[in-house]
Amino acid sequence: MAEDNVKKCSYRTKLSLLLIALTTSGCVSLAPESTLPEIAVGIPQEFAKLDAKGDYQPARWWQSFQDPVLDALLDEALAKNLDLVEASARLRAAEARAKISKSGLFPQVNAGLNSSYSDSPTAGTSFGSIPGAGATRIQNETYSSSLSFSYELDIWGKLRNDARAGRADAVASAADLQSVRLAVLAETITSYFDIVDARHQIALATQIIDVLGDRLEQTEDRYRRGLVTSFELYQVRQEFRNIQSGLPQRESQLAAIEGQLAVLVGRYSDNMDDLIGKKLAPKLIFESVPAGLPIDLLAQRPDIYAEGQRLESARYNLGARRAERFPSLSLSASTGSQGGSPSQALDIFDNWVLNLGANLTAPLFQGGRIRANIEVADAQYAQQTAVYARTVLTAYQEVSSATERYEEERQRYRFLFSQLDEAKAAAALQSRRFSNGVGSYVDYLDALRAQYQVQSALSSSARDVALSRLAIHRALGGSWDETPGITPQSAGEGATATIQGEK
Repeated sequence: MAEDNVKKCSYRTKLSLLLIALTTSGCVSLAPESTLPEIAVGIPQEFAKLDAKGDYQPARWWQSFQDPVLDALLDEALAKNLDLVEASARLRAAEARAKISKSGLFPQVNAGLNSSYSDSPTAGTSFGSIPGAGATRIQNETYSSSLSFSYELDIWGKLRNDARAGRADAVASAADLQSVRLAVLAETITSYFDIVDARHQIALATQIIDVLGDRLEQTEDRYRRGLVTSFELYQVRQEFRNIQSGLPQRESQLAAIEGQLAVLVGRYSDNMDDLIGKKLAPKLIFESVPAGLPIDLLAQRPDIYAEGQRLESARYNLGARRAERFPSLSLSASTGSQGGSPSQALDIFDNWVLNLGANLTAPLFQGGRIRANIEVADAQYAQQTAVYARTVLTAYQEVSSATERYEEERQRYRFLFSQLDEAKAAAALQSRRFSNGVGSYVDYLDALRAQYQVQSALSSSARDVALSRLAIHRALGGSWDETPGITPQSAGEGATATIQGEK
């Protein structure tokens, strides 16, 4: 009776120690305090080149181009782009690794069923020397069932910091996926506007070739009549050949761009007619970018968020490595039953077995491994701090540069747009003069050629306006308002136009 009481007290003591250990487990963390790099703390609170605040709205900002063809292309890219598929797979792997790192926080429980059979001779054993022992062989058959439990107490926060580091890495991978998504959107939009411009340039080049062909015929006729010199004839002929020879190069460039776009949407280049086989006429946005955008918008950039999470991962990893210097305590328990037959092995009431254990280990000599691991983790933390600071600084500079470029491209477009009006007026004047018999056909062809050249420059400028606007979206990680508020008026402030430069 007294022995039973002693056993009960022993079990209670062990259970109490276990509960105390579980309660205090994970209360200590050796990770450094979370602090931002100085450059990230001191960044300006608004962008100097902007004028009014807006609300951040990153979803489907590309619809402001008001082009269903572009919308369909981007939907296709988001669904089938192989870079996105690869990034999604990396995210799945990172999430799985985070689960693995978190598993150490929980007890490990295993169940087992075992059976063994042995048949050995008594000769050469102690049984062989027993007087009167008639058996010459010993047979033994054993069956057992078991349930084992093991748990490492996270007294110094090592397991918890490893789990937090793994989770931060998984969140960083999710942000990386958004960075890839943003890059795919930007590259698709860039390729699309390049295709629109290339097609328009080819159409304009064809028109200029036709005009120069007529101009060459007129010059040759006037040369035969002695009205122009051979030098003027050679000049017109050379310009005609130059424009004519550049057309195949433009067509080759268009094919290359269409091939790049096909890769972005996960297709072969000869299977794109349903997406870009129709007329392409995206709208251009000329409204000012809202100024005074809060610096909080930069936090929406997926690359900044990813590097911030990696900074946290490095911080937690340093705390976990520091904890390896201290003793670790683990508990184990196993229970089950054992017998000489399967039925006895399952009789847990009469044939039960119980084992309890505690293991305390402390590192005494590791050849410098623990200290070196801490130095590595500390260096990685410092490295990631610099990476995060550089990412924030670069992001701020990208927004400022993109905004400046957008303003310059808008001014250039407005200048070319007014120049186009003058070129059209000059061509119309020469057409009337020729119809009234007071002007020459050559003068009309020259004016028409000048108009096409301005239209060509305007087409390239329109593409540059679109891409500079895209650069702001990319620099901010999306957009800054929900409703662009676009009204098609003239090619000026707060207006839209097609990329061909027409109202």
